[in-house]
Amino acid sequence: MAQNNDPSPFLFIGLFLILGAGGGYWFFLRQPPSPTRENQQAQGQLNAEQPAPNSQTPEFTEPSSVAGGTVIRIDGSTSMVTLNQTLKKGFEGEFANTTVATQANGSEKGIQGVLMGQLDIAAVSRPLSSQEMQEGLMAFPVSRDQIAIAVSNSNPLSGGLTMQQVKDIFQGKITNWSQVGGSNREIRVINRPVVSGTRQAFQELVLQGANFGTGPNMTTLDRDATTPMLRALGEDGIGYATANQIVNQQTVRAVAIDGTLPGFSGYPYTRNLYYVYKSPPNEAVTAFLGYVESMN
Repeated sequence: MAQNNDPSPFLFIGLFLILGAGGGYWFFLRQPPSPTRENQQAQGQLNAEQPAPNSQTPEFTEPSSVAGGTVIRIDGSTSMVTLNQTLKKGFEGEFANTTVATQANGSEKGIQGVLMGQLDIAAVSRPLSSQEMQEGLMAFPVSRDQIAIAVSNSNPLSGGLTMQQVKDIFQGKITNWSQVGGSNREIRVINRPVVSGTRQAFQELVLQGANFGTGPNMTTLDRDATTPMLRALGEDGIGYATANQIVNQQTVRAVAIDGTLPGFSGYPYTRNLYYVYKSPPNEAVTAFLGYVESMN
């Protein structure tokens, strides 16, 4: 009887298990760990997960030198104040006799300033529209940000909210805190003005493109600023702001959405932040965005 010289099937099974385990180990080893809330807060916006770059955006490289007297004029989203100040300090510290002049008058003011040639860069907390891109504007992705739903610490709401409840509150379909597990008290909705990029991002992320409510419990701020909104919350108000402007506050808190707080993986209200410029970029823009790129 001829001897069977074929390798044992158990050998193949053993090799398959070894290679599968090794491949699985390599795969999971290569994956970045899920960020904790504490790590995200410590890293700040500069080290936040970066969005995929726009394929139409030119590459910027770190400048070896920048001409003395260079001035970069930036205005835009209030959500990017801390980020702007951090980059301003770093850029001016690395390149002598340069100035980064920053303001925060809202995304729309920044965009209009760039289109009119009054600004070099607009700090914008929403994507560009097709019309804005046709006018020659380009968006350079800088960071990712989360929009927090904010209430006062004195608000008796003890639990979180669902995405549907938040949507219904800001559309005026839910008007009493008792409808979401709170006390029997009217909900005062504090909204940001139309020029706010955060408002526009909120409308897309939270309301899924639908309109805000217009009931008597809705208040729209005259100015796109977070501090007045937080002060207006009281015991019965609800508003929204970039998460970094909420987490360290002593008098207000972020509300968990579907059981998840800002700073944790899976938080639903996440957006990209951009620096917008007119194409082709001038030397000041090229130098500054090259510096920003080197920080990522």
